[in-house]
Formats: sequence, C-alpha cells, structure tokens
Amino acid sequence: MPLQITPRELALQLENGRPFRLVDVRQAWENQVAALPDSLLIPLGELPKRAKELAGSEPIIVYCHHGVRSLSAADYLIRLGLTDVQSLAGGIDAWSCEVDPTVPRY
Repeated sequence: MPLQITPRELALQLENGRPFRLVDVRQAWENQVAALPDSLLIPLGELPKRAKELAGSEPIIVYCHHGVRSLSAADYLIRLGLTDVQSLAGGIDAWSCEVDPTVPRY
C-alpha cells in the first residue's frame, strides 16, 4: 500500500518550500469546484496515458476527493517504478476540514 501524507503534513511541506509535484486525479468538474494550488490535473482514467508527465526526481503527492482514487493512483505510479509517491489521506475534503476552510467542500 502506498504511503499517505496527512493534510497537516502537506501544509508543512508547502510552508517549508519542499519541492514536490502535486497531482489531482479527480475529474475536471471536481477540479473546477476546488483545487490545491499548483496542482496538475490528471484524472485517474487518463493516468495510464499521461504517467510519463510525472517522470523525474521530484516526489509526487496525489490527491482526490476523499483519498480513495489517490491511493489507486499512487499504487499505479509505484508499480510503474516511481519511488517517492504519497497519497493525501482524506483527500481535498480533509484538507478543507483540517487546513484551509476556504477550499469549498462538495
């Protein structure tokens, strides 16, 4: 199972300026409702075709609505050989509840 990062841990990494790639695996309409800054939208169904966009040395943090799709995405990326991949526990909903209540919940 992929490693998970909590919303508070992610907030600390953002504050500390640690470089990583933030990937949103939700649908485009969900991304339009609420999104984390500087994230790359790759809906889960497009990940097999677009995974090459994530190649590189940066750690990857994947998120979705509640954390289920992002776990699947992180597992897939790890199976492709990417080693530093984490899933945001609880997804953007947990982020809104625990870190930034200005991010809309849906």
